[in-house]
Amino acid sequence: MAFTQNPIKFGTDGWRGVIAADFTFERVALLAPLCAKILEENYGTSSSERKIIVGYDRRFLAEEFAEVTANAIIEAGYDVILSESYAPTPAFSWAAKVQNALGAIVLTASHNPAKYLGLKVKGAFGGSVAPAITQQIEELLPNPPQFSASPGSLSHFDPWESYCQGLRQKVDINAIQGAIKAGKLRVFADVMHGAAASGLERLLGCPIEEINGDRDPLFEGGAPEPLPRYLSKLFHTIKTAISQGDNSLRVGLVFDGDSDRIAAVDGQGNFLSSQILIPILIDHLAKRKGFTGEIIKTVSGSDLIPRLADVYNLPIHETPIGYKYIADRMLNAEVLIGGEESGGIGYGTHIPERDALLSALYVLEAVVESGKDLGQYYSQLQEKTDFFNAYNRIDLPLANMEVRAKLLHHLETKPLTEIAGQNVEICDTKDGYKHRLTDGSWLLIRFSGTEPVLRLYCESLTMKQVHQTLNWAKNWANSI
Repeated sequence: MAFTQNPIKFGTDGWRGVIAADFTFERVALLAPLCAKILEENYGTSSSERKIIVGYDRRFLAEEFAEVTANAIIEAGYDVILSESYAPTPAFSWAAKVQNALGAIVLTASHNPAKYLGLKVKGAFGGSVAPAITQQIEELLPNPPQFSASPGSLSHFDPWESYCQGLRQKVDINAIQGAIKAGKLRVFADVMHGAAASGLERLLGCPIEEINGDRDPLFEGGAPEPLPRYLSKLFHTIKTAISQGDNSLRVGLVFDGDSDRIAAVDGQGNFLSSQILIPILIDHLAKRKGFTGEIIKTVSGSDLIPRLADVYNLPIHETPIGYKYIADRMLNAEVLIGGEESGGIGYGTHIPERDALLSALYVLEAVVESGKDLGQYYSQLQEKTDFFNAYNRIDLPLANMEVRAKLLHHLETKPLTEIAGQNVEICDTKDGYKHRLTDGSWLLIRFSGTEPVLRLYCESLTMKQVHQTLNWAKNWANSI
């Protein structure tokens, strides 16, 4: 049977494909110069030099793909600054801006399983390029232009030094260090075998308890995604600390494969998604640090976020899912924080890029300055806003892309009017199908842009109702 490659198509953040099937050296060598050309056409006026940053994470063959990327761009006449090592994707976005480059190309598949690799495109401003930019790249693929320029140059750089220096200036590093050294704060970090490895110790200048810091391109058979099912070691470590009578403030931090997404575990061993972290960060930045600006949330964000925005009289703006939409908004508005349900959070104090290590520093600063466990902090915010809803999300694998198309057609032609016994009041189709129900809860049905996966999100009055609604949605999808 003949094998057919999937087309090169950019999803919510970059192009991803199965290594050796879709993601090959030949295709990357074809794509990379086109990315450089489009970056020059869109950002050439903001950069006096024709240079591109190339970086990578710790995935299988990531360094080799980065070298192929660099060579292809050089042959097209551009100068390349190639990373000396793996680093977080935000470090390469940072480098693009501070080194006055046209942009950055990062070899990473973020949170996807081990068989994937990918390519992210970052603009000269230091963030994900808008969908219009990646569309321009895709439009060049059928008839790639010829590059007649003389070859560019190759140089190398340390991606960590400037990046870490920039992040340290945004928080009270001394207060966090002091709390750790005094035994008042105990920091656990699950870096999921990814690019955040060594990051917190580099930033804090003191040892923390890092988990899964070794390189494992198979990710122990799972995926480097900050979800509870992949965090058994972190849960066990924190619960062991509790059983041993540890009286410090315990904070567990979780980083995805390229360190642009974050989650946490509180001192009692409870998982905290960014639906919980974003409100905590809003409160910390607005109340303690006195920052102002717009709050950006995606369509899948918790309803607690606008409630808290009202408390501090801050404007709110909603976007489709994908940090590129948040980054685009950050370029055109004064922003306090922009965050997505999957763990990507960025700040107006920084480049317009989600950054898990900066988020980790702000979380630690919030814990140190408040003296509160993260779980306690969140509970007090719920009381403050009189909002006690629960949230969860499940990803439902589909047999193939044909099943995906069938479900999508059904949603378009036969809209849902009742879900789990509740009437649908309105359906928002900004991104996927977000159904608001009569009891104030909501269900979002959305398809992955890179895999045959159905993503189901729900916020309701209780976790029991959340599970009931998600099970209803799962049964609905399996019945079509």
